[in-house]
Amino acid sequence: MNASPSHRPHPAEWTETQSLLPSAERDLPAGRHQFHKEQMMARIHEDLRTSSRTSATSPVAPVKRSNPFLRRSILLPAAAFALAGAVVGGLALTGGGTDGGRTALATGPALTTRIGVADAKGAPQLLERISLAAADTSAPTPRKGQYIYIASKVADSYIKTDGDKSEAVSKELHSRQVWNSLDGRDGWLIEAGETSDKGITLKSDTPFSGAYNALAGLPTDPDALLQRIYRASDANRDPEVPRDQAAFVAIGDLLFESYPPAEVGAALYKAAAKIPGVVSVDDAVDATGRHGVAIARENDTDGERIEWIFDKKTLQFLGERIVVVKATAGNPLKVGTVTHTSAITERAVVDAAKQVPGQVS
Repeated sequence: MNASPSHRPHPAEWTETQSLLPSAERDLPAGRHQFHKEQMMARIHEDLRTSSRTSATSPVAPVKRSNPFLRRSILLPAAAFALAGAVVGGLALTGGGTDGGRTALATGPALTTRIGVADAKGAPQLLERISLAAADTSAPTPRKGQYIYIASKVADSYIKTDGDKSEAVSKELHSRQVWNSLDGRDGWLIEAGETSDKGITLKSDTPFSGAYNALAGLPTDPDALLQRIYRASDANRDPEVPRDQAAFVAIGDLLFESYPPAEVGAALYKAAAKIPGVVSVDDAVDATGRHGVAIARENDTDGERIEWIFDKKTLQFLGERIVVVKATAGNPLKVGTVTHTSAITERAVVDAAKQVPGQVS
């Protein structure tokens, strides 16, 4: 059986779990970096593609969304994958057509990189500068009825299993476009190799706590914000995942496909500075080849280091990558393997789903 890691999911692709915010719910994703859960990830991935192909003729009821701070498999016990595989086929995913969806196949050997030098003492100062840059922004404030548009490039390396043969391979770099309404009730996703060229619509009957409106309600005091993140992850993470690593993952997920208000973004970086084990990295490269500095944290369990990459001059968030930096018994990939890489290519406010920046609605 061939299996590939699932892409970073849109909220409507997740299953239900506990919410970070009392008034908002969001869904738990299928995950992407736990190699021992490879077959389950393939099942979830296939269920998602199947639902996008068939929902145009067989509409289904939307599901509740839950916590955006728990998107990845490293936060979840194995039982969560069984739940995800069982319910993801019931999502309101339509508009992809019946012949356009296709699997992004492995195209070559696993991605590799030079591992940047980590500096534990440099992280607080770098994060303070990044926080100041995030707070000093001229980005427009979204208006009611508008959408948050995020364009990115993503690629993965993973273990492909065919019968009794396993090998490390990569899934080609491909484009991803996501539109989210401000309350998170609907959106649109186009991802090469994962949806048809036209994409799929994503709807929910409840708002979720990663949407712009909910993010705007988060604490801007870094201590209060970090405590909320810890409480959310403590309630749901896999006990094998260190508490501090779960919190770091949570913050990173909010920085990727989201559009937090400036004061919230700044608070997230200041909160990250308070997590033990966070380091700065002198050089890291995003999915499009842009070099930058990084804020990172290593997960001792699997030897992988999550790196948030920033432009060296402007400190603008460029993307993230996950690199194997230490050999472990539970991770078959070699040191230097890039298990995931991404790059934000555009982030904007638009007037309608499927509208690209600069296009008149």
